[in-house]
Amino acid sequence: MTSNQFMFLLFSAVIVIFSILTVTSRRILRAATFLLFVLVATAGLYFLLKYNYLAAIQLALYAGGIVVLIIFSILLTSHINERLPTSGLMKKLPAALIAILGAALCISVILQYNFIGAVGTTEPTNVKLIGESLINYGKYGYALPFEVISVLLLAAMIGAIILAKKRKD
Repeated sequence: MTSNQFMFLLFSAVIVIFSILTVTSRRILRAATFLLFVLVATAGLYFLLKYNYLAAIQLALYAGGIVVLIIFSILLTSHINERLPTSGLMKKLPAALIAILGAALCISVILQYNFIGAVGTTEPTNVKLIGESLINYGKYGYALPFEVISVLLLAAMIGAIILAKKRKD
C-alpha cells in the first residue's frame, strides 16, 4: 500500500466516522465540531488530489469561516450543555431507510462507472486560467462544487439556528 492510498483511506475513514457523529450527536456544539473535522478531512483529500487552491478555499472559507460562525451562533443563542431530545422510532426508521437507499444508489453508481486514469500531461498555469476556472461551470470549473457546498452549508446554518432557538414551553 502506497502512502497516497493510506492517506486516502485515512481521510475517507475520518470523513465517514465524523459525518455519522455529526448527525447522531445530541449536543449541538459537538456536532459543529465534528462537522469541522469532516471539512478539514475533505480539504486533505483535495490536497491529496493536488487541487491545492480548492483545498485552501475549503479550509479558509468553509472550515474556518462557516463552522466558526455556526459555533458562535450556538454559543450566543443556546445553552452550552443543552441536549437535543431523542428522536422516536417513527423518525428514525424513515431516516435510516433513506440513508440506506442513498448509500446503495451511490455505491451502485460508483461500481458501474468505468474509471480511466489520466494521462500525465499538464498545462502551464497562469492567473487568467485560474480566474476562468473559478467562474466556469464546465469540465474543469470550480463554480458548481462551490455552489453545491454553499447550499449544503446554508441548510446546516438554518438547521443550527432552528435548533438553537429557544422554545417557549
